Amino acid sequence: MLDEFCTHTTANSCAESSSPSSTTPTLLEAPVSGVPPVITTQLALQRAIERLDALTGPVAIDTERASGIRYGQRAYLIQLKRAGTAPVLIDPIAPIDLEPLYQFLAPQEWVLHAATQDLPCLRELELIPQRIFDTELASRLAGYQKVGLASMVEQLLGYTLKKEYSSVDWSSRPLPKEWLVYAALDVEILVDLRDALEEVLISQGKLQYALEEFDYIVRTNHPQKPRDPWRKTKGIHELSTKSQLTVLRNLWHEREHLAKCKDIAPKRLLPDASLVQAARQMPRTVPQLLKIAGFQTRALAREAPRWIRAIARAHQEKDYVPFTIPSQGPPPLKSWECRRPLSLELIQEAKAAINQLSEDVNIPHNNILAPNTLRKICWDMPREISAESLKDGLIALDARPWQVQLTMPVLLPLFEKFHTP
Repeated sequence: MLDEFCTHTTANSCAESSSPSSTTPTLLEAPVSGVPPVITTQLALQRAIERLDALTGPVAIDTERASGIRYGQRAYLIQLKRAGTAPVLIDPIAPIDLEPLYQFLAPQEWVLHAATQDLPCLRELELIPQRIFDTELASRLAGYQKVGLASMVEQLLGYTLKKEYSSVDWSSRPLPKEWLVYAALDVEILVDLRDALEEVLISQGKLQYALEEFDYIVRTNHPQKPRDPWRKTKGIHELSTKSQLTVLRNLWHEREHLAKCKDIAPKRLLPDASLVQAARQMPRTVPQLLKIAGFQTRALAREAPRWIRAIARAHQEKDYVPFTIPSQGPPPLKSWECRRPLSLELIQEAKAAINQLSEDVNIPHNNILAPNTLRKICWDMPREISAESLKDGLIALDARPWQVQLTMPVLLPLFEKFHTP
């Protein structure tokens, strides 16, 4: 556990004392064992796996992506660390077979910080965990206010980490040494942070909460594509007609296709503001299009006919998209008063009760119960109100056992109060 490298707080540590200690934290400038070369060959990967497999304990894992620079969320570097060995840095875009890595990692406990950010790109590489420990989520459940990796390392371990390379282009090659130092430090003491947080959770009686949450992430980490993602375009509210919305949809999909072909982040290729402006003006000729900011770059000017065709299709088809799409959940809260006034009163009191519970147990209210779960259970109240029916309703909406146990005492009286046979 790197005992010679760092010490963590005792089991009596309390998240309520999350302010920095009076002593000046120590800056971690490089891993104790140095920064190894990036693995780019099958032989080097096999040797690294053998070193890791000779040891025991959880495996710290992190990835570096090129978010906002390249298309998608592909991993461009994988970092691993197990107590007793130097960090392992793997280049996942090198021509190597990662199957041996999967075989090694599959039965291990993975330690990640903000697992839902890293697991999708690891899944793309067919690296799928069976057990995890998410130090960010554990920090939230323990009641810490600042749960970033650098902040938690400082609060619990007394060290500071530099974060100046978090947004660099990790797809570039070769990777500068200072970037690799940064990447290696992200896993250098992650297992120590895990152990410190486990002690805190045990002292607070919350370890079981965390274990159930980690298991839930492993079971459900299969992100689905959002419905009509183009509706998230920044500035869409500036469009006032269905034809403009249809043009925006067509332009958004053209940008997505082109960005994927060029392997560049869509908004880096063409800002949302340019799409919205083109949808408002609906230019019919290339010269008109090129007057709109964002379309004049050399790469995009060559693609001008593509954008004009996308706009023309919206007029030709005349199958304009609607302003809104049917909700897959409860309607907006503002419509509850006239449609289901009792549900509105119920959710208002339920929110207040959950917020008070949040203060009492020192856990964020949206970790105690997902807001969407609360909305759904209040909108569609069980026909018969009992402890069993409410429990079944919450579980059907993906509430974990610990959440059901914690919220039932405050929710059941409210559901009984507002239930009408």
